[in-house]
Amino acid sequence: MTFQIDARLVYRFDQACEVLLLLEAARSADQVVLSESLHLTPAVDVARLDDAVDGERRAVFLAQGSMEITYSARVEVLPRRSGLGEGRVSPVRELPGEALRYLRPSRYCPSDRFESFVAREFGALPSGRQVTALLAWINAHIDYRAGVSDVETTALDTFVDRAGVCRDFTHLAISLCRAAGVPARAVSAYAWNLEPPDMHAVLEVYLGDRWHLIDPTGRAPVDGLVRVATGLDAADIAFMTIFGRGEHVEQSFTITRAP
Repeated sequence: MTFQIDARLVYRFDQACEVLLLLEAARSADQVVLSESLHLTPAVDVARLDDAVDGERRAVFLAQGSMEITYSARVEVLPRRSGLGEGRVSPVRELPGEALRYLRPSRYCPSDRFESFVAREFGALPSGRQVTALLAWINAHIDYRAGVSDVETTALDTFVDRAGVCRDFTHLAISLCRAAGVPARAVSAYAWNLEPPDMHAVLEVYLGDRWHLIDPTGRAPVDGLVRVATGLDAADIAFMTIFGRGEHVEQSFTITRAP
């Protein structure tokens, strides 16, 4: 499927500061960027810090005063295979180097705090069926509700509060997967058919010798996700990181099916 993406951000910076932007569609194996354009008004010099391995696109610039950022792209998403339940959990010694770091606890995903819970609730299940079961547990026990979490909320908070938004669902799913010995990482994406339109946090798990993309909220089809950034948790995949202070004025994200 091919999608048209349009994003617009307006921010105000009272003092000069550097900004890291993760807004552009990744050049990854499961999607093809057919065309794109990134514009900053007023125009400033942009340094590129793109990742040649995972295809993540990173723009860094110096911002001051009012700034408008617009991004548009046409991206083809290739078919994504399913089959979570049949995937084998790889022993640590067989994991590729890129997957190993996604077994460890991180700032928003204290997976070590969930090891006893996962062993008790899902330990009797074979291999990848644990992942299917823990995702079903999240769906049954966590309500999608805005306003109960903030930028400091961790997976442990969500486990206690039993509610959150996509970021919180993703952090909890990552934590439970890592506690089960399954590498899991956060992914930011443009999500087709998501209401209201916004950047969406999902996850990938490493099973059966490959990565599987999953939306733990179930609110967006996986084949309608255009990936942007990948990391340990939300701290790595934020679409904008300000090294200083900035004020959000307005922003919008849209993704539509292209003919």
